[in-house]
Amino acid sequence: MTSAQMDSKTKRFAYSAIIVYSIIVGLSFLFGKLALTVATPLDSLAHRFTVSLIAATIPVLLGWIKLQIKIRDVLAILPLAVLYPSMFFAFQAFGLQFTTSAEAGIIHATVPIFTMLAAAYFLKERTTRLQQLATLLSVAGVVFIFVMKGTTINLTNMKGTLLILLSALSLAGYSVLARKLALRIKVIAMTYVMTVIGFLVFNLMAVGQHLAEGTLSLYFKPFASPVFLLAILYLGVLSSLISSLLSNYALSKLEASKVSVFNHLATLVSIVGGSVFLNEHLAYYHIIGAGVIIAGVLGANAGTWRRRKAALPPQLSDQMINKNG
Repeated sequence: MTSAQMDSKTKRFAYSAIIVYSIIVGLSFLFGKLALTVATPLDSLAHRFTVSLIAATIPVLLGWIKLQIKIRDVLAILPLAVLYPSMFFAFQAFGLQFTTSAEAGIIHATVPIFTMLAAAYFLKERTTRLQQLATLLSVAGVVFIFVMKGTTINLTNMKGTLLILLSALSLAGYSVLARKLALRIKVIAMTYVMTVIGFLVFNLMAVGQHLAEGTLSLYFKPFASPVFLLAILYLGVLSSLISSLLSNYALSKLEASKVSVFNHLATLVSIVGGSVFLNEHLAYYHIIGAGVIIAGVLGANAGTWRRRKAALPPQLSDQMINKNG
């Protein structure tokens, strides 16, 4: 197998990882709603990362995974963990107290734009005019869906808008920094340190809130609910731990700007999941917006598709041309 073929295979794995990531994150909104019927947002986050840390630690204790983390690696990963999950989820949780989830969806649709700009400046990633326009197209698809639902951004309540914007900037910053770190630090080590930081930050915040309110005895009460237990297992194991592994892996193999645009696929999964599992209304504008988003995602990664084709052996490439045309 040539180096070009190996690179093409690695890219396929990376794209598979980010697609699975999008599906997991998209469905996480459903389980998040279930968790919030039993626990507060802060308690849900704390318990989510407690479950995530337990799930990450078990294979380490059993010797299935060998963790080799040096102090300098922890110090390098720390800013990444501050951006995501700490700042991202914290700004999101508090921002949603002052704005609607629909408004938050519109603001978060801008993450790929911020990521593309930051990646160009800090990582010197180059994007073609087609990729830039395709990224904007995918953003337009998300915004179109929310606008057609009658959603607008209420600028009179700037507190919620600003907090959600900071959450979006945190996610963009994570994508850029993770791309840089993943080139020299193992993905498993990055993910484990991020999980530990998330566990510490949100448990300290939640416990502090309970101490202030005198309700510490109720801290673990949500686990008595089967619905919460199911939701928090999904959020902790799949949506936090596995999705972080998949995202970090994809960012170690693909440009940050290309990975970021796949967040819009999570929006589609969330809409479809709401329709299938919660009987939420699926309108014509969802379908139009979905088509625009998918076209944007494909366009943003157009250069990769061409390079994958170029990496094929000449005879196989000819066979594909004959077969398709």
